Amino acid sequence: MSEERFGEFVLVRRHADGHVAELALDRPKAMNAVSTAMARSVGAACAALGEDRDVRVVVLSSTHERAFCVGADLKERNSFSDADLLRQRPVARAAYTAVLELEVPTVAAVHGFALGGGFELALSCDVIVADRTAVVGLPEVSVGVIPGGGGTQLLPRRVGAARAAELVFTARRVAAEEARELGLVDQLVEAGRDREEALELASRMAANSPVGLRAAKRALRLGHGLDLRAGLEVEDAAWRSVAFSGDRAEGVAAFNEKRAPRWPGE
Repeated sequence: MSEERFGEFVLVRRHADGHVAELALDRPKAMNAVSTAMARSVGAACAALGEDRDVRVVVLSSTHERAFCVGADLKERNSFSDADLLRQRPVARAAYTAVLELEVPTVAAVHGFALGGGFELALSCDVIVADRTAVVGLPEVSVGVIPGGGGTQLLPRRVGAARAAELVFTARRVAAEEARELGLVDQLVEAGRDREEALELASRMAANSPVGLRAAKRALRLGHGLDLRAGLEVEDAAWRSVAFSGDRAEGVAAFNEKRAPRWPGE
């Protein structure tokens, strides 16, 4: 396993021959509250991972024992003028967008508090694995703002408009069991197992064609919300992008030769 640090608060680890990358939030003194500096580091780490063609899956995790991420750094924001807040907005938004727009599958490993922007980081991933200590929610209206990292758009896509409205308008925190029942998280695991289970899931994903994984994610993301006819056109375009690839040829050959594929990644 290799490690690389982005700024003071983000650590990237590479697992499974570099095919699984772990983006670890590492600001323990603030329970991973997202400051301006941390937001820049998340964006920089995602940009580097996006350029690394060896990376097939990214796991978003936390080094803090009791929190995934408690959201925006309100202590920092308390010192902001209106002009400061306006200047910070594109920096903060870029961090969430960077996670959301990673071309490879992403898995969030959540334990403890994942609130506000912290939960939005998890929602930006394709799959959320949470342990039984997890507490999630979008409490922004309780401090006079609204979810600004994608929450008002990502949450209803997971749980429907009415359920999302109830959760956003009440600002309530949801414990792990209910979060799984409502679909706020996808897999519920034993306490302390979220990172290990997320990495295991990522390894299973990363065993598959990197070309196929990227195309499948593109079809899933771009097709969501379209009518069926339009969605099938999106799928067909994604299929055409892989049908004549080296990965497709290798996958068919490996199947017929009863061996593990050696993906060329192109």
